[in-house]
Amino acid sequence: MNIEFLNKSVLVTGAARGLGYALSESFAQRGAQVHATDILDIELEKLKGLVQCGRGGTVETYCADITDVAQVESLVAGIEDSRSGQSIDIVICAAGGIVGQEAKPIEQVSQHEWRAIVDANVTGVFNTVKAVLPSMKLAGTGAIVVISSGAGFRVSRTGIQSYAASKAGQIGLVRQLAHEVGPFGIRINSVAPGFMPTSPDYIRQWEGYGSEGQIALKESIALRRLGTPEEVAHAVMFLASEYAAFITGQIIAVNGTPS
Repeated sequence: MNIEFLNKSVLVTGAARGLGYALSESFAQRGAQVHATDILDIELEKLKGLVQCGRGGTVETYCADITDVAQVESLVAGIEDSRSGQSIDIVICAAGGIVGQEAKPIEQVSQHEWRAIVDANVTGVFNTVKAVLPSMKLAGTGAIVVISSGAGFRVSRTGIQSYAASKAGQIGLVRQLAHEVGPFGIRINSVAPGFMPTSPDYIRQWEGYGSEGQIALKESIALRRLGTPEEVAHAVMFLASEYAAFITGQIIAVNGTPS
């Protein structure tokens, strides 16, 4: 199976680091015209020089906050204008996370803290999908992949409430939208990775486990190791490709263990 995205336009949110970076590079290596966006402007600018492209692939970067609907609409309109009004072919929603927060009892969680994570993980996906769908519907085609989480399948006893809720919310949104946009030839799926220390928040969490906790986490995984961003990217690219033309509304766990 040789997956290529020659001349396909791909929007990747949360592209500056970790999984988003790996996704941007994976698509660019296979010929895609990648439009990478994030709020981390300095890291995003570095991405353009670091990503290795192949088969005619390119990377353009855009600093935008996906929780701001006006910024998302402007971003998508600009990309479509650069394509002479053509729709974006593939959208990868990888932005989100725990927004620098740590686990604590729910009675100590402020409204601001709750909304910050829900906005990053759910509202951001809503804004992005809403912005790209009109042109996708006119084109009669499109593929969307949302990076959700194992939280949608198995919730940690020591996790962050709004993170677990928002990731489960992403899965519900994917399943509902699959029915809504399917008649227009548009597919939407989700990839749910296992834990990976790929950003400062998750590195801090990993280090907080200590050596015993890290060993215990790996021992709880059937394959006895953590996954890599590249392994998650492989699943995302499959779902975005024509090889998955009859797959929609699905959540694919890439976590090395039975869900």
